[in-house]
Amino acid sequence: MKKYISKFHYLTQDLPNRSHAEQAQIACSAGANWVQYRCMTKTDDELVDEINDIAEICDDWGATLIITNHYHLLDRVDVQGVHIEDFEADLRSIRQKIGEDKTLGASSTNLERLLYVQKLGVVDYSGYGPFRHTDTKPNNKPLLGFEGYQQLQQYAIEMPVIAVGGVQLADVDHLLEAGVYGIAVSSAVNLSVDPGSMVKEFYRKIY
Repeated sequence: MKKYISKFHYLTQDLPNRSHAEQAQIACSAGANWVQYRCMTKTDDELVDEINDIAEICDDWGATLIITNHYHLLDRVDVQGVHIEDFEADLRSIRQKIGEDKTLGASSTNLERLLYVQKLGVVDYSGYGPFRHTDTKPNNKPLLGFEGYQQLQQYAIEMPVIAVGGVQLADVDHLLEAGVYGIAVSSAVNLSVDPGSMVKEFYRKIY
């Protein structure tokens, strides 16, 4: 049975003036139903404490919580799945480790990788990008642009593809028309004047 995958993925990020938990609270209270925790700068114990704080927020609002990369912590945190950015990771082994009940997402940056991830048959969705320049992650991969997503229509892509990387509100209609399943955003919400209102605007565009 296919798992539910939201069309809107909200990613927390390291910010100087707002904790990950505060970001999650703002997003969930504005209606976000899918939160991806992304932090690569803390120890395991610090991660566990923060993830469980965010899990309580997501539980209160009925939101799905996914963590980035740290699948080794799944037995210590209350989350619904994991998103793997590491291209060297053994996704089949990770699926065996986390079980069938957890959601497994994986990043792709080109069609070859995307088709490979799909062929494995163990991944529930793929984040596909970068769409354009982003300050959230290192910009060391070719930018896809709208054309990169339009190419998906030429292939038998059955799993949900989530456009990611510098996506702004004005891009949503064009990306959905290009054939992606949904979008993932971070800075477009987190760095906006009113993050909560921006979450609502994205939802209006998508749904």
